[in-house]
Amino acid sequence: MRKFTQNTSNQHAIKIKMAQNNTYAKKHENILYSQEFKLNFSKSVRVDWKILGLWLNIEENCIDTIDHDKPNTLEKAYKMLTTWMQMNDNPTLEKLKTALRNMDRIDLIRKIDELTKTSSSPESSTRTSSKKDISEICTALKSFYLTNYGKINEVQVPLKSPANVDLMHKFVDLCIVDAVNAQTDAVLSERKEFLQKQLRYTPIPYSEIFMKDKSVTIISGIAGIGKTWLLRKCLLDWSNGLIWKNFKLVFYLECRRLNQYQNIFNIHELLNVFYKDIINDFDISTHSTLFIIDGLDEFKYLNELINCSSSCNYPIVNVLKEIRKYKYVVAGRVYAIDQYQSISTEDCDKINIQIMGFNEDGINNYIENNVLEEKKDVVKATLKESAIAKSMSSVPFYLSFMCRIISNSKSLYKNSFLTMTDLYANIFLHFLQKHIIKNNESIFQFMKNDCNKEYILNICKIAYQLFVENKVIFSKEDIQTFINDFDKNEENFFGFIERIETSLGEYIYQLAHLTIMEFCASIYAYNCLSSEEIMTNEKLKSCLSMICGLTNKNQNSSLKFLVNLNPLKKSCEDSLFLFSIFDRLLKLSHQSIEENDFQLETYYVDLFIECFYESQSSLTDEIKLFVDERQWEILIDDGKTSYETSCENYFVNHYIKSGRKLSRLSVRKNILSDEEKNLIIQCSTNVRVVGFNCPIKLEGLKPKDKIEMLVIYISHYLITKKEFEENFLPWINLCEQLDLSLHDDIDFIEEICEWIRCLNLKLLLINYREKDFNNLDELKNFITQKKVLYLK
Repeated sequence: MRKFTQNTSNQHAIKIKMAQNNTYAKKHENILYSQEFKLNFSKSVRVDWKILGLWLNIEENCIDTIDHDKPNTLEKAYKMLTTWMQMNDNPTLEKLKTALRNMDRIDLIRKIDELTKTSSSPESSTRTSSKKDISEICTALKSFYLTNYGKINEVQVPLKSPANVDLMHKFVDLCIVDAVNAQTDAVLSERKEFLQKQLRYTPIPYSEIFMKDKSVTIISGIAGIGKTWLLRKCLLDWSNGLIWKNFKLVFYLECRRLNQYQNIFNIHELLNVFYKDIINDFDISTHSTLFIIDGLDEFKYLNELINCSSSCNYPIVNVLKEIRKYKYVVAGRVYAIDQYQSISTEDCDKINIQIMGFNEDGINNYIENNVLEEKKDVVKATLKESAIAKSMSSVPFYLSFMCRIISNSKSLYKNSFLTMTDLYANIFLHFLQKHIIKNNESIFQFMKNDCNKEYILNICKIAYQLFVENKVIFSKEDIQTFINDFDKNEENFFGFIERIETSLGEYIYQLAHLTIMEFCASIYAYNCLSSEEIMTNEKLKSCLSMICGLTNKNQNSSLKFLVNLNPLKKSCEDSLFLFSIFDRLLKLSHQSIEENDFQLETYYVDLFIECFYESQSSLTDEIKLFVDERQWEILIDDGKTSYETSCENYFVNHYIKSGRKLSRLSVRKNILSDEEKNLIIQCSTNVRVVGFNCPIKLEGLKPKDKIEMLVIYISHYLITKKEFEENFLPWINLCEQLDLSLHDDIDFIEEICEWIRCLNLKLLLINYREKDFNNLDELKNFITQKKVLYLK
């Protein structure tokens, strides 16, 4: 019995020993996937990476491709190692050592043993085992977020505290809306679509979205709108136990940082790179985990992710696909999110939201908390007077810059934010002053120097090339294809361009902000391209109004510093440049009519009016020629933004002052802004047809000029005699022809007949109680008959 027990005991000890050996072996094999191991080993292999690759059975053509694609030895060795791991079903350290023995590199075998020993040292084992407790990891994660994300250093920093934004107090007034049906319109620029959505969104409470544990949360929004603020606020609230209470682990990953680790193979390795001190080889698969992916539009391999290629050369793409097996939140610009959702077809518990920026309270709070006391009234007055400033102030990025520009300006001209181009130009020049010049030299003095002009043009050239190629992240090689001496002057570009070092020792680059990229692309296009080149480039459609805006000759505008950068382009060419663009837009609108694409026709006409406004043009004899080839109609409805109304006011003013008559004015909105009231009155001075599809409130504003035809369709609105008399009778008194459709239950039909009888109308059509009447006698007879029937 004793012997049996002893044998059993020995067998048990052997099993324990074997298990320990297996664990040890597994730890050693796991190190092969460690980013730290791969980098250190690649440094050691150096120039012998090709020979090692051949011993590892990598084909010569693959090795030649690596040699051609990668610029330095470290990257070549790293790519060779990761390629071997990808193509091998079971890559092990022993197989790697065998290849090294075959090439007589015993020193590298010793290096592997050294790296392995370091990773399995007692200190490392103790640290690893101490992380096995889920509650400790959860606590450490929350502490990390509270420490690092309580304040965020961003471009849009407040004036009083130029280092950080306090997320706990600055976030709460962002508007969140349902975006299920808010996909990007193919013919609208992101900026224009955002302005239109401002008119018709219904905010969703923050708590309604994030107090519930959704499988997938999709967040979209334009550049600078506050997506990152929202996500980091969520991290803080999770850390404080306010949201996502069912998730033990929440991991926040920024795509701009993921770009640096293209050869990471799995989530385990990814987390050990970004959360090494916290997670350290902990297995998350058995715990409730949420991933947050921020800045999808900045992901260098977005196209590969969207196209779902099984043979993708970048392992990090497959890691992002793997994350979709967990619950996750993904955020990015509208176009990137729309593309991403094309592959997100799984039937799951998903919520799709869009960030619309600050609401009115948020704007006021921002001004109160971040603008110097003596400048608050100036800021508020500017936002009130400028339709552009008012529209864009809901975007944190623009609001912050406008507050700083207004506060720092000693003599801000009234038209500093007159057009969208003015707004972007002021932001660009403020950025130039603070990040590049960095001294008391004025923009005027800086731009006197031809070398500085060339420098600005080079930045704009970089932005243009990246913009048309839809590249957010780029390499030095990308830039050197069109800026030959970038390598020598690289440091001079920092401020507009950010340089990020990757784990491979290389650098990747990006523009400081996507808004800057779009405007820089416009500056380059204006200074260096012909109107034909601009009009045939589909990517430049979103920039077209700003390109035209750069032709603005107002000497009080900041634009004058950005329009003479190319000595080969003469300013006298501007009139021909504009003429060509305007002519092309109206020809495209006419072509759209012939193709029965009326949505596209409206788009081109609206774009013409916007370009005309941005350029602050007048109706020259050349422009009149093609303007006169079409009839012009102005529509006022709930779909028009205040910016579009400003553009139309400007165009109508010039059109009518030139002696031309509008074809039609249509009003389908009853609560009117001051801009809209002004537009109605301005149109009424010279218009053929005026149509109303709802009751209007002009509040004392009366038309004065004759109109050929008046159409009033208000059969769905039961209004009082006073409302009719105040809002419609002034128009009826001025018309030559009248088409009137009335509600069945109005009680002043006889008064209407008397009002009309006093007029000498050429044509009268009245629809009342589902009957059409061509003259007052027919209507009077009908009314009399109804009375008789009623009395009987």
